Amino acid sequence: MTTHTELSSDQQNPTFAAFPAATILGYPRIGPRRELKKAVESFWAGRIDADQLEETAAALRKSTRDRLVALGLSATDGSVPETFSYYDQVLDAAVTVGAVPERFATEGDLDLAGYFRAARGEGDDAPLEMTKWFDTNYHYLVPEIGPSTTFRLASDRVVRQFAEALADGVTTRPVLVGPVTFLLLSKAADDAPAGFEPLSRLADLLPVYAELLRALAAAGATWVQLDEPGLVTDTIDVPLGDVLTAVTEAYRVLSTELARPERPAILLAAPFGDLQEALPVVAGTDVEALAVDLVKGSAPTSPVRGLESKTLVGGVVDGHNIWRADLSARLEVLEALEGLGAGAVAVGTSTSLQHVPHDVADEPALDPTLASWLAFADQKVAEVVTLAEGLREGREAVHEQLLAASAAVSSRATAAGVSVAAVRERTAALTDGDFHRGPAQERRDAQQERLDLPLLPSTTIGSFPQTVEIRKARAAHAKGELSLEAYEDAMRAEIQQVVELQERIGIDVLVHGEAERNDMVQYFAELLDGFAVTQNGWVQSYGSRCTRPSILWGDVSRPAPMTVRWTEYTQSLTTKPVKGMLTGPVTIMAWSFVRDDIPLGETANQIGLALRDEIADLEAAGIAIIQVDEPALRELLPLRRADQPAYLDWSVGSFTLSTAGVRPDTQIHTHLCYSEFGEVIGAIDALDADVTSIEAARSRMEILPDLNASGFSRGVGPGVYDIHSPRVPSQEEVTELLELAVKSVDPALLWVNPDCGLKTRGYAETTPSLEHLVGAAKAVRSQLG
Repeated sequence: MTTHTELSSDQQNPTFAAFPAATILGYPRIGPRRELKKAVESFWAGRIDADQLEETAAALRKSTRDRLVALGLSATDGSVPETFSYYDQVLDAAVTVGAVPERFATEGDLDLAGYFRAARGEGDDAPLEMTKWFDTNYHYLVPEIGPSTTFRLASDRVVRQFAEALADGVTTRPVLVGPVTFLLLSKAADDAPAGFEPLSRLADLLPVYAELLRALAAAGATWVQLDEPGLVTDTIDVPLGDVLTAVTEAYRVLSTELARPERPAILLAAPFGDLQEALPVVAGTDVEALAVDLVKGSAPTSPVRGLESKTLVGGVVDGHNIWRADLSARLEVLEALEGLGAGAVAVGTSTSLQHVPHDVADEPALDPTLASWLAFADQKVAEVVTLAEGLREGREAVHEQLLAASAAVSSRATAAGVSVAAVRERTAALTDGDFHRGPAQERRDAQQERLDLPLLPSTTIGSFPQTVEIRKARAAHAKGELSLEAYEDAMRAEIQQVVELQERIGIDVLVHGEAERNDMVQYFAELLDGFAVTQNGWVQSYGSRCTRPSILWGDVSRPAPMTVRWTEYTQSLTTKPVKGMLTGPVTIMAWSFVRDDIPLGETANQIGLALRDEIADLEAAGIAIIQVDEPALRELLPLRRADQPAYLDWSVGSFTLSTAGVRPDTQIHTHLCYSEFGEVIGAIDALDADVTSIEAARSRMEILPDLNASGFSRGVGPGVYDIHSPRVPSQEEVTELLELAVKSVDPALLWVNPDCGLKTRGYAETTPSLEHLVGAAKAVRSQLG
């Protein structure tokens, strides 16, 4: 096997371009203290102008470059990726190639205000649809592509950001969504004919990518990264043959016809899984480097033709989770790659590090032992650098680092709480009967007799706006400036206001608004054994929305009731039914950094049993409706169809385990959001919830015909109010959506609700929107007699 030093010159191998020995596929872009989020939201609120926002973004990009160089990445060879985005990388690609719907187009280039209009909508102009980015909790905006979409190089922001870095002394590697993945993730525009596939526009798109690559080369870029995660999944509804043909054509144009030095060398990155059938196709192109995910995916077992002219970047450091790597084991994987005949082997992360927080050192409140098991983005960069040195110089050069990593892995395996005998015994004793309820029709009759709800009952998904007052009270309590009694009094007062508002509007089934909850997962993580929470472990979910995933490190159990007293209090304020609100086991796992040392299904059952205990206590307190939210059910769905049945078995099982112990007249709700539901309709049915609410407003009820065709016969609440946009939908707009729903769903089964919780909205938007929702429900109810 030849090393980088031996093959660093084009005189030795004219087809080989030396790639950096160590790199990452991306880095968090929100800032350690969410600087970008705060600046963007200030821009939206009119507190700063576009120039001030640009200044903040430029400072953040510089601090990121400086940090990565300080951590050991080279400033001169393209080691440092440029992955900055104001909102979303797929939206950035759409703006760059001019694929912005006409409702957001302007005569000149799209400015920042126009960019954000496409993301968030404005007035009567609905925003781009949003959905999950592969198997992560990150949401991307879905481009709308039709036969009339005109592709052009509409923005040179990528080039300008490269020039900015170069002027600062750092030769970065611009990162773009690859052309095949961009089109695979796009949806057909409204004016497209039936059966139109965005991928059919590849030949029109490629010249724009080629023009951009030329511009980057002219600016001095030596490497560019094209992300093609669309190649690791077979769940996109495009035939595999068409995808492979598209890959061949795309990189014939971009890497063969457009040869160096007319373009930068290309790193094609394929995160989130195995390339499988696409590997020989990609290896057969003239790209100079290929990054493969060796955490979710695996290395080929024999040489692959075409790799001899490429650097193979082994993604052995997990970009998707926060556990410290066993460096010795990871180095073995890299050493095995040397037998595959690649021109060189480099070290990388499995995915972009945008999915993990910035720095473990910024968590002084974490237990030191737990902290020693963790690697956030900065620690992962250090792991990559260490592995590259070990691969280049030999294990002795990094002996101390390997020992320290192994000690941390051993410490984690034997620590108290990681394995709890009582928890393991309880899950081992489960029987088939613990996962099943009685007949659905029997339950429906008993629930209607108990609840006596009208046709098209209205409700919300759970949370109400988290006001400034709520946040101030929570912060003051955390600092010790407000007593527990005073804090809880403030939360009870907020709950009372939420109940009064819902009753005034005329909502049929009420919620308590979740004022006391900082986050729908963290709240439970703080009350369950086996979890830890962070102070600054922020991760971007979408746009300016950031979350702090909890750390699920040990066996899970419930020491005490978590929600009962808040729900009991709320029910005491009204004669209308109040929903108990819980987060489901799959979502608690998906939105936490989950342990990787036992099967996911085992952890899911542990959480399911904890929730089962909570549901029993809510039922005993007289609560007639209990909602167990699973918005992340689709999120963890494996990207290969062959792996999906096993996942759906344990994920659905953990949900039914939590809910199957209730009486027939207790109504179980669940909520799913931002998913391609068509892939999991069978699983939705198998959840056996009495009512399922789903995101449907942006997609204008796309899911309902599929649900109807599948024979789904339980209650369903397709969202009629898109809460991810600040727009207030008119009553006519909501009525139109509800009328569409009535065409696909038996009105006796139909509920009326928003797409999701209202936590991120303000009351100025929420109140009129809910008034319009209730008005629409009454109007359609009247039409139905």
